[in-house]
Amino acid sequence: MMLRNLTISALLLFATAGLAQGELTLYKTIKENYETKADSMVNAFIESFMIKNKGVFNDKYQYYAFNAYWTQAHAMDVIVYCYERHKEDNKTLANKYKSYMSLWYNNKANNYAGASTSDGSYKMFENPFTDDMCWITLTLLHMYEATGIVKYRTAARNIFDFYIIKRATLDEETGGLWLPWNTNGDGNEPNACTQSPATLIAAKLYKETGLEKYLTYAKQLYAYTSKKIVKADYRVEEPPLTYTQGTFGEACRILYHVTDEGTKAKNDYKKFAYQYIYYAFTSSRCTSSNNILRDEGSSGDQSIFKAVLIPYAVNFVLDTDMATTYRKVIAEFIQKNTKTLYANLKWDRYPIVFCNFNWAKPWTGEDKDASMGAMCSGTSLLENTARMQKAIIENYERYQQEQEDAIEAIPEIAETENTHGVYTLDGHLVRTPWQGTDNLPKGLYIINRKKVLVR
Repeated sequence: MMLRNLTISALLLFATAGLAQGELTLYKTIKENYETKADSMVNAFIESFMIKNKGVFNDKYQYYAFNAYWTQAHAMDVIVYCYERHKEDNKTLANKYKSYMSLWYNNKANNYAGASTSDGSYKMFENPFTDDMCWITLTLLHMYEATGIVKYRTAARNIFDFYIIKRATLDEETGGLWLPWNTNGDGNEPNACTQSPATLIAAKLYKETGLEKYLTYAKQLYAYTSKKIVKADYRVEEPPLTYTQGTFGEACRILYHVTDEGTKAKNDYKKFAYQYIYYAFTSSRCTSSNNILRDEGSSGDQSIFKAVLIPYAVNFVLDTDMATTYRKVIAEFIQKNTKTLYANLKWDRYPIVFCNFNWAKPWTGEDKDASMGAMCSGTSLLENTARMQKAIIENYERYQQEQEDAIEAIPEIAETENTHGVYTLDGHLVRTPWQGTDNLPKGLYIINRKKVLVR
């Protein structure tokens, strides 16, 4: 073993690397900070695509679909993430975003089919498309998590309880539940775009309320999806699409945290949380080349798919229960996509800035052809990259400070016959009298009132 006295600066560096290696590893992935760029992008998104007195996103451009209710959820999600990033450091900006959430809610997220109601109840979010209600419900939960405003959570619970789960059918073969895509008669079958968000809602509601019924629903919805929809190579349905990959991965991640089903089941959830997101960034089915997410289509639906994947991929990176190696891989994929997209943006007419369907190419269309879905996907990428980087930096700096505080708090050890014993940094005696350092675990110790590294 090698022994040497450490200076305080060397000790801090070692402590940070040793006790918070995961945060240091992630910190090293940041080559360029996108916080200011994300702020500009969110502003451009709002200026071009939001009806600001209603908080909903408009039909100004050609690619907007009137009945694309679900896209309102992912557009508002971008605003909620930006609110969360700024609610402590820029309260004026945060309050503006908070007011947009309230307007979005009061205008029933532009629900073309919602009941006319003035009581702020869940009825105004009812829709024939089960998946659309699921996405709106997830955004309501996100708004509650960000602001603490209870009516958003209440609406989310009621939509799930009175509409979504009441449409479920028990599948005897799997013991799971499946949900119809819609109730119009032409889509009465299960699919990933309904099952995965419903699973995620149920798991989140269990985490929020502790009510066992929600955990049961989450497991039953997951059981059907895992046995009837997902594929052995980690595709979620056919064709594999970024948004269904990301949502199922996020559902697995939350289930990992809220269930107590034994080691194997927990490990499966943890593994799947990574594998389904990893597939989205590596498969040629979901990427164009070099881990850049592909153009999935120009419709209002297709163009917004990537806006769903990205936040869930970032959630995985920021989850310290996930393996550091995997978190690093996804963090690097996200930042690579961000660098590619940003390099192809044109800022000469700011705040008029448009994202292309293909992040590897600049937007060349006319203003009337601009896509809210494509802009939402691109803005989600920059905003969530900024969110990820800010959290990584703050975690790294916090761990540094904690280690510095711990070192400063090391108690003085009185001169006794055991002065040459071996102590931990917090003053606990490991060996007395002095017996050398053979077979000591690697780490930092106090020996003869000096800090000593054993390795």
